[in-house]
Amino acid sequence: MPNNSTNLSPADHSSSSVPTFKPLATTPFVSGAVAKYYDSHCLIDSRFRRAARLLQILWMRDQGIPSAAMEERGSHLGSYLRADAAESGRNFISSQVHLLALRELLLREEDAAIDEDRLIGNALSSMPLVFNAFGPLALDTKLATAVFRQLLPEFVHSVERIAFEHSPGRRDHRFLADRSAFDVAVHVTTPEGQAGIVYAEVKYSEDLTGPVARWRERYDQALKEVRLYKNPDSVILRSPPIEQLMREHMLAQLSVDHGITPRAMFIGIGPRLNRRADAAFRVYANELLPVADDDPTRVRFQHFTLETLIDAIDVGGDQETADRLWKRYCDFQRVYDAALAVIGAKAPGSETPSSATASPAEDKKRPRKTSSRAKRTRLANVSEAVEIPHG
Repeated sequence: MPNNSTNLSPADHSSSSVPTFKPLATTPFVSGAVAKYYDSHCLIDSRFRRAARLLQILWMRDQGIPSAAMEERGSHLGSYLRADAAESGRNFISSQVHLLALRELLLREEDAAIDEDRLIGNALSSMPLVFNAFGPLALDTKLATAVFRQLLPEFVHSVERIAFEHSPGRRDHRFLADRSAFDVAVHVTTPEGQAGIVYAEVKYSEDLTGPVARWRERYDQALKEVRLYKNPDSVILRSPPIEQLMREHMLAQLSVDHGITPRAMFIGIGPRLNRRADAAFRVYANELLPVADDDPTRVRFQHFTLETLIDAIDVGGDQETADRLWKRYCDFQRVYDAALAVIGAKAPGSETPSSATASPAEDKKRPRKTSSRAKRTRLANVSEAVEIPHG
């Protein structure tokens, strides 16, 4: 066991105890030795992705979810679920969300790009994250309304329904003549009583280095048509970190221009510590023209941290879901503790951690109950303000 100053596992919080959120200022560095110890070593992982992969492995051990064997996928990475665990829905935070994901898989739009293996078997993928974060909202529009009223109070009065992997015009030449689509489309009623859609792109561990979509002549046409950009010929808009955001924002604007919806917004969501995703959102926003307050036909762009979304779910009334999402996707204190337990194992009085120490254990120092309001204030004090609309 590691020494008493190192705790690999947080307390198993019951519904009567709110978790203590401990956002770190930077992503914990996971060395090759630490990654190999936890079966998470991947040479091409960025710093954040390596930490996020380890966090998923720790979460899987918490839940008693077995990792896939080498022969199942050709490499030994503990963040992949064993086939039977994947097929039984263990990659989702509840059985209800699992059933929703299966329903969306079966009833997906024509030519929708849903990778079934990533969805059900890859804990690190952003695809199950989308269902885990937005599935509870899709199943409870009252909760969804409470969440989006916090995030976008000037645009959302109520949420009517939520669609996944959606495009208003896949391969349609009126749009982009390609397969570009949104992770989520939140159909809302605005405070003015109009119908509207919040289109969302969700990132988790992606480093946004490419590859980019094959450039089409239609993109050049649309860049000028949508009237969103300071310089439609900008090289930045065509670069690997930015071009996906550009395509989706154009798609959102074209959905308004072609009468799919009278109002729309485009939002990006990513973890606070994924600096590459955050930088991409900020750089993209800087390419946009200001939007006049009296022009409701323009589609604004805004970005939020994943932590902000989770906190909004908590404040909106679903503390249990917020707790589950936080511990699975955002509790990087655990990664720090797990890495320290390995690299500090040779210190006097310490031992190399066993596999059991990465599983839930009774914590003798359980956190005191904390109100959602106090927790939200504490999170706001340490989080960067990233909810910055262009214009």
